[in-house]
Amino acid sequence: MKTLRAQVVGLITLVLLIGLGVAGVSLWWPTGGRTQAPTWVQGEINYPPATYIGRSSCIDCHQQESELWTGSHHDLAMRVADERTVLGDFDDATFTHFGVTSRFYKQGGKFYVNTDGPDGAMHDYEIAFTFGVTPLQQYLIEFPGGRYQVLGISWDSRPESDGGQRWYHLYPDEPIPHDDSLHWTGPNQNWNFMCAECHSTNLQKNYDLKTDSYNTTWSEINVSCEACHGPGSNHAVWAKDADRGRDNGDPAKGMAFRFQDDGGTWLFEPDSDTAQRTRPREDQTMLQMCARCHSRRTVVAGDYDYGQDLLDTHRPELLTESIYHADGQILDEVYVYGSFIQSKMYRKGVTCIDCHDPHSMKVYSPGNTLCATCHLPDTFDTPDHHFHEQGTEASSCVACHMPTKNYMGVDARLDHSIRVPRPDLSIKLGTPNACNQCHDDQTYQWAEDAVAKWYGPDRRNEPHYGETLHAGRTGTPDANQALTILAGDSDKPVIARATALSLLRNYPTELSYETIRTYCENDDPMIRYAALNALEMSEPSLRLPIAYDLLQDPVLSVRIEAARVLAAVDVSQLNKEQQQAIEQGVEAYIQAQLANADRAESHLNIALVQTQRGRVDLAEQSYRTAIRINPAFAQAYVNLADLYRTTDRDAQSVPVLQEAVDAGANQGVIYYSLGLALVRQGRTPEAILAFEQAAELTPEDPRLSYTLGIALNSTGEPARALQVLADTHERHPTDQPTLYALMTISRDRGQLEEAIRYANTLLTLKPDNAAAVKAFIQRVQQ
Repeated sequence: MKTLRAQVVGLITLVLLIGLGVAGVSLWWPTGGRTQAPTWVQGEINYPPATYIGRSSCIDCHQQESELWTGSHHDLAMRVADERTVLGDFDDATFTHFGVTSRFYKQGGKFYVNTDGPDGAMHDYEIAFTFGVTPLQQYLIEFPGGRYQVLGISWDSRPESDGGQRWYHLYPDEPIPHDDSLHWTGPNQNWNFMCAECHSTNLQKNYDLKTDSYNTTWSEINVSCEACHGPGSNHAVWAKDADRGRDNGDPAKGMAFRFQDDGGTWLFEPDSDTAQRTRPREDQTMLQMCARCHSRRTVVAGDYDYGQDLLDTHRPELLTESIYHADGQILDEVYVYGSFIQSKMYRKGVTCIDCHDPHSMKVYSPGNTLCATCHLPDTFDTPDHHFHEQGTEASSCVACHMPTKNYMGVDARLDHSIRVPRPDLSIKLGTPNACNQCHDDQTYQWAEDAVAKWYGPDRRNEPHYGETLHAGRTGTPDANQALTILAGDSDKPVIARATALSLLRNYPTELSYETIRTYCENDDPMIRYAALNALEMSEPSLRLPIAYDLLQDPVLSVRIEAARVLAAVDVSQLNKEQQQAIEQGVEAYIQAQLANADRAESHLNIALVQTQRGRVDLAEQSYRTAIRINPAFAQAYVNLADLYRTTDRDAQSVPVLQEAVDAGANQGVIYYSLGLALVRQGRTPEAILAFEQAAELTPEDPRLSYTLGIALNSTGEPARALQVLADTHERHPTDQPTLYALMTISRDRGQLEEAIRYANTLLTLKPDNAAAVKAFIQRVQQ
């Protein structure tokens, strides 16, 4: 079964080429043309509502910035397809992927592709826009309803000597038929939702839920001045008045907000080999503005609010298992922010424009010279530090501290967590390390031995937060203690601490509850959000004392998460003011979901909240809306079937799940739910067939195989049951229900040694019913 990978299919490449080479010791940081470290000033004059006026209005006063921007990835983020902009070979070129041969050609001055469409048949499609420029270029195709879809075949725009100048498929190793969720015509390759916000200026998605259509607009097709600085009409008025000697004294100069130098710079102390900032960075508005697009995040507000906290409009993903390795290294595409805020650089005050020019996006210096601005080359750019031949790629700072991972086939992205290689963690956790990325023919132990030899007892091998997060992810029984300690460790990255809090939801203990209570009052909104998210582990009545006040939190992501966890509270026991506050909070949560009304997942989230509120009719409507806009969205069918079960309409469960199968929602969870519904209707042989299909489709979920084993045993097939459960245990050695089933069925089969072995294995996991397991062993041994 394929895993749905992140599909933000546009390309704004920020390749950071770091290196060293500054001779001598400097006691101050020469800016070398750098933009000074910014803070921001919000407008104070009562202007009319600002409007977007376009880059052409900026050039006269900001020519240098315009020249730097021209030709940048922001400039070339999206363009109308024509002879100037299209890089791919459209001279009747062909490309074959798993039996589908696509043809690229020109006709009447326009660009076309003949390829498989949503019905599986071949069709001719006109290329409307180019998307990105290097190392790949993608192509947008218009569909009915204002949709633009991103073609799954891309042009590798790298030089031919680097393997480029060719067509290639984004999923080269797997067939993507027309009914696959990753097919280029499906919702996961839709430009309007997946890409548009970050590739154009003043992007208005304008989705109409009633007609399931878009009228998406922009003021400029690419990422221009006002995408970062906000609408500029009042600034233009201020500038004209200032030229006439009529400065109104507005410190923001008519902008929604204005970046200003905060006076901080980087200095080397006499005995230091690393520069320090002369004043702490107190404001991260610029970084959070970049994070609007350069992060893995969810939109929670339809309109971006310039200069405000990122979590007022977008909710960044935590270090979740599907997108980050346990130690926080990049796994899926995460677009820099979540990595960078883990770094020591960030905690010391480094921000984006310390390395990147904000208008060209290029780094200020090539090679190791960029790093030398803050790290003395006499200490760090020597074989005594990196133990590689000087001047080689292996001796570059980024080779060890910012290893790359390829995304979209050819786009090597640097890991911006900027970390010390830790082969010891690779041995413990299976996480990657920079040493073995180059020396891929060697073992983790080989790399650890080399590090130990080079750096001796002073090497970095202290406990890492990745070990705690790994324990929480894998369900280690006593991980809640370590997660609680990590959550409170102010020396660790906030995103790691927040992730630890979120994992506490898997450990519903008094310690976890008190920890969550404490951090719901934290100063950082990411911490408060994560604590609220974990609060869902507790009974609804216990949530109210903690979450109620956060309905008035200053940050939107926190407010709506408080509302979500309070939706299940029995409001009949509350006073009118409390009832109204929760009702308003839930409505705000629903509006936040409707910012992504074009996604079935949003309507599923709304349905869940409506179910908790007892609004069954509204929940059913939302599930049906999710199915209408994405008939292949399996979870909506599953939840709808369960809604029928819990509202005395179980007879409708099997038909709705069969509807899912007919619609192409061919996922394990569908067959699992279908099997349960068939069991409830006494159709056991059909149920076992469904459970078998579920286990085959989703082997990564032990619950499905466990259920199949239990069903087989209950129908007189204990030998098959034991085989299924043994295979499940091999794949999921810490799954306790599987071990419990193995020990009891083995006992019933007279396989007493096996039963004791499984029981002892279960005890090593410290189950809640350890006393019962010990008693089981004693009885079997008698």
